Amino acid sequence: MIRLEDTSGGAVAAAISAERHRQGSPTTGMVLTMLILTDEEYQSDATSGAVFAARQHPMRIVTVIPRPGRTGHALDAEIAVGGDDGPGELAVLRLRGELAEHANSVIIPLLLSDTPVVAFWPSNAPLVPAEDPIGRHAQRRITDSATSTDPLEALRERGRGYRPGDTDLAWSRLTPWRSILAAAFDQRVEKVTGGLIVADHDNPSAALLGVWLAHRLKASIEIQWSDTPGITSVQLFTEEGEIAVTRPDGVAATLSRTGIPDALISLPRRDLTTLLNEDLRRLDPDEVYGWVITTFAGETT
Repeated sequence: MIRLEDTSGGAVAAAISAERHRQGSPTTGMVLTMLILTDEEYQSDATSGAVFAARQHPMRIVTVIPRPGRTGHALDAEIAVGGDDGPGELAVLRLRGELAEHANSVIIPLLLSDTPVVAFWPSNAPLVPAEDPIGRHAQRRITDSATSTDPLEALRERGRGYRPGDTDLAWSRLTPWRSILAAAFDQRVEKVTGGLIVADHDNPSAALLGVWLAHRLKASIEIQWSDTPGITSVQLFTEEGEIAVTRPDGVAATLSRTGIPDALISLPRRDLTTLLNEDLRRLDPDEVYGWVITTFAGETT
């Protein structure tokens, strides 16, 4: 890890290039730039998750940590290029004093030319990410409402401030649930008359799943809050019986359908690297997420 004190964005970019040349690989080969806007509490997990995601998506990761309460007016940086963790480039920037209010000017020299930009807020996302000075650079803007003190209100804010290109990790966590539930309808199923989701209190993924199911199935979906982490079960009621996916341990789920033997399905909770890898596979707007998040905001305002 290379450390620079009282430096500038341009100097950090030059140091990354020099390290690339020192290693004998002057061509970066990076496919995107990821900007992570965070505080000290979340920066380690967020940066580590992105570094591991760089194994599938070689990228320049720029983690920006504003520290406005600190004395002075300076930029300190830590730089890593390649290594055992993957082919990516990493710059961790700590902005002290007044410079913390001008992160945009600091990161501009670090944006790779002719490659997409992804912005990620692990916590404390702006109300309208697309209108944030950092968010304006990004084709894809990722937030995580689950880290908020009020996840459902954070989700409503995401819906009210939604612009194409936005996404929230609460939606990405649902991908395997949606796949399993969709597969349950591969065989002929009578019309669904209602449903029940059981999840921990104020789980934003459960809220989005309820909206998605209600609109796809044209049925009322209730949510029952519990003390068990994550989504633990989804039940769909039909005139012929019940379809249920139950995951009591956060590892494996049981798919049950009336008149059909139960099936055991792997359904582990997804880590940050898995979530980021999924979102980075496609950088065009997720239209389904768009209507789900805006519908949720409209129905719960």
